Amino acid sequence: MALAIRAPRFQPLPVSISASSTSCATSARPSSSAPAAAAICAAASPFTEATSSSRYRRDAWSYTAQDSSSSSSVAAAAAASGRRDDEIALQLPELRRLLEALRASRGKGLEGDGDGSGPGRVALVGTGPGDPDLLTLKAVRAIEAADLVLYDRLVSNEVLDLVGDGARLLYVGKTAGYHSRTQEEIHELLLSFAEAGANVVRLKGGDPLVFGRGGEEMDFLQQQGIRVEVIPGITSASGIAAELGIPLTHRGVATSVRFLTGHSRNGGTDPLFVAENAADPDTTLVVYMGLSTLPSLAPKLMKHGLPPNTPAVAVERGTTPQQRMVFATLNDLVDEVHSADLVSPTLIIIGKVVALSPFWVESPEQDALANENSYKTEAKR
Repeated sequence: MALAIRAPRFQPLPVSISASSTSCATSARPSSSAPAAAAICAAASPFTEATSSSRYRRDAWSYTAQDSSSSSSVAAAAAASGRRDDEIALQLPELRRLLEALRASRGKGLEGDGDGSGPGRVALVGTGPGDPDLLTLKAVRAIEAADLVLYDRLVSNEVLDLVGDGARLLYVGKTAGYHSRTQEEIHELLLSFAEAGANVVRLKGGDPLVFGRGGEEMDFLQQQGIRVEVIPGITSASGIAAELGIPLTHRGVATSVRFLTGHSRNGGTDPLFVAENAADPDTTLVVYMGLSTLPSLAPKLMKHGLPPNTPAVAVERGTTPQQRMVFATLNDLVDEVHSADLVSPTLIIIGKVVALSPFWVESPEQDALANENSYKTEAKR
């Protein structure tokens, strides 16, 4: 029975499927030139990249203690070359000035026994996979009421547009090879501004407690006596699967779902050590941050028993206007992802449920195999 679903908001480009493999690389929006469209999608990120001009427009306040225009240029150059310490040094004077102003305001509240006498609070807010329409009402209210917003790379530009005019924004994003702030520095920023009385919002892509290190921030702040509220977001697995019409579990097809991370902490356990246990044909696997480890993960899954013809999809920048996706069987997925030149963030879904998507197209060989299996099943009845 066909699965009736709503088509993705960003309609993919129809492409032909080769007879030798079940795969398709689709562009977010129709274009006369697929390679050109792919290049444009790779260049125009819906998120805040470390050196993007939108980042420095939002964070301009943090450079106003000096000549903001020249300081922003110097900071961008520092980010581009990986000199994070130089960039932080440019921001420190204005960060200190803001802290002093908040502390002074809190001090006046203490003297007058007013409402502003207590410490501030921190809200860890999940913003979903990128589409601002997937934000919860509670998240929107928290964003609009913030005094200071510390935001990650994978918070979409459209979500950041919801921040109030009077709030300060500070980028604390991380990408491969460049961390604008270490996790410990983020902890200290959250603590310092909350202690000074600010209403701090920590914006994270997806859900803050699913591979978002929100648990670490919550634990650190609570140990320091700071009130922490966690506002959940739609995790990328749920949001992107729904966008493509893929049920993560489905009666008779997948009885469970498992989330994996393609990254481990420095010196930590290999994130692929779960491959043996994860190779269950009745389980849907969702791999976060798995582009770099996919070439190692796919062979391990097949070695431990996952059929090579298991349907899979890799989705770049899911739910955003720049969404691109590659459907393929597991044995072809690595090559097809490489050919499509997908970039981070890319979510990978592996399992039989992928074939329930209306964008999954069977190859002639698989059609023949499915018919043969159907005949065998009928013959046994």
